[in-house]
Amino acid sequence: MKKMPDGFLWGGATAANQCEGGYLEGGRGLANVDVIPAGPDRFAVATGKLKMFTCDDEHYYPSHEAIDMYHTYKEDIKLLADMGFKCYRFSVAWSRIFPKGDETEPNEEGLKFYDCLIDECLKYGIEPLVTIVHFDCPMHLIEHYGSWRNRKMIDFYLNYCKAIFNRYKGKVKYWLTFNEINILMHMPFMGAGICFEEGENEIQVKYQAAHHELVASALATKLAHEIDPNMMIGCMLAAGNTYANTCAPADVWKSIEKDRENYFFIDVQSRGEYPNYAKKFFEREGISLEIAPEDETILKENTVDFISFSYYASRLTSADPNVTAAADGNMIGSIRNPYLKASEWGWQIDPLGLRITLNSMYDRYQKPLFVVENGLGAVDVPDENGYVEDDYRIEYMRDHIAAMIDAVVLDGVELLGYTMWGCIDLVSASTGEMKKRYGFVYVDKDNDGNGTLKRTKKKSFDWYKKVIESNGACL
Repeated sequence: MKKMPDGFLWGGATAANQCEGGYLEGGRGLANVDVIPAGPDRFAVATGKLKMFTCDDEHYYPSHEAIDMYHTYKEDIKLLADMGFKCYRFSVAWSRIFPKGDETEPNEEGLKFYDCLIDECLKYGIEPLVTIVHFDCPMHLIEHYGSWRNRKMIDFYLNYCKAIFNRYKGKVKYWLTFNEINILMHMPFMGAGICFEEGENEIQVKYQAAHHELVASALATKLAHEIDPNMMIGCMLAAGNTYANTCAPADVWKSIEKDRENYFFIDVQSRGEYPNYAKKFFEREGISLEIAPEDETILKENTVDFISFSYYASRLTSADPNVTAAADGNMIGSIRNPYLKASEWGWQIDPLGLRITLNSMYDRYQKPLFVVENGLGAVDVPDENGYVEDDYRIEYMRDHIAAMIDAVVLDGVELLGYTMWGCIDLVSASTGEMKKRYGFVYVDKDNDGNGTLKRTKKKSFDWYKKVIESNGACL
């Protein structure tokens, strides 16, 4: 019977801007995630094409209340404990700790909220896995400094890290510096608070911002190890291997190029230097990064301890522009793979792709891995009691977890844990919808913000509880 090694961290994951709510409570400041509306303008704002730095009465902003976990975290963590969670991944809202982002002293009320949240986890023996930045950036830093295009952001970020590392020393062992760092290239405003000015060289801006984040990540790793040598710092990638559309060598080469676009960030964070393919790409594209003399040493001497990633789907690409033009868009587009089924949102369901991705990344980096997001976004229809019989979610997860176990038991991949995405229904980052549900727990709320917010266990709740109890032996 195949199962995970003892000590494997089973659990679930959320993000502050998608579940907390309380967006102006407890001294919290306005962040980029608060001004990204649901509806037809969401994509333009999230990609930095439409400037929307304040909220208006014409749009609905789902992050403002989300699922109100700011007020219900005790009940919600108890539900996670009832499932037997060994680990809970959540993010700290930067603007809850530093409302404007450039203050010298943190907001005590914000720190106390996470004191309580972390203590609640520890009460049940749940290991916190904390994402330092999960797409959020204080709006003050965006409006007054231009966000991550400005090198000053490194110091503001480190001041934030110093505050939370010192505060939660001895309580939080596992940290992630930036959630899905490569999403900066696809959704610049959502991913990094980057809004483009007219006539600006967008690709130059994105890679300069990326450089600043990479240096900030390395310095945060250094800082964490100085404050508490037991802390383990990880990077985080939106992962999923890219397949060639055909066996034509041009298609195979295109798939390698597409994978490199994502690996680029982790190559720097894990290996400590810019890969040659990236340097050549910068030359071809006329990208000239402003790199401080000390940056190369900072990157080289402060690589991450482990590599985490999200996996929802594999991707397919072609060297033929006519074929590629038909690609489905989400955050990262892909051609339809005729061998795979797709979710209601067009994400292609590929369990074996998770095993492929795990092996590819472990072969490439030889560092411990951590699957910190995986799950199925689906329309759940509750019965009159609010119960959801989500066999489709159980099937998705069973197949992916089985592939993950094969990667560990049969292939020898070193894996720290698995935190399923959206363990309690929350707002979708890509679409801003509530109806795109991932959780084991149903939350009564619709796309327009209506509902009681009542929590109800789905069928998958008890299924996942058995998976954890058996350490993956019972799927």
